[in-house]
Amino acid sequence: MSGMIQVATAGDVAEAEEMQEILRNAGIESQIAQSVDDDAVSVLVHESELESAQDVIEALTEPDDLISEP
Repeated sequence: MSGMIQVATAGDVAEAEEMQEILRNAGIESQIAQSVDDDAVSVLVHESELESAQDVIEALTEPDDLISEP
């Protein structure tokens, strides 16, 4: 089983939950994690689904949203 890897960074929990919902609707399991030292929230997916998750998020979010690159 592959580990979890960051697919995107959100500005807050609400934005991360929106991305998580987009991924869930596409059949991709995800988790969110907030760093204690940072206001940003990471959206994590299984490493094996990284490329699919990036495609889904990029297709269904605004172009100016922050999408992390591996």
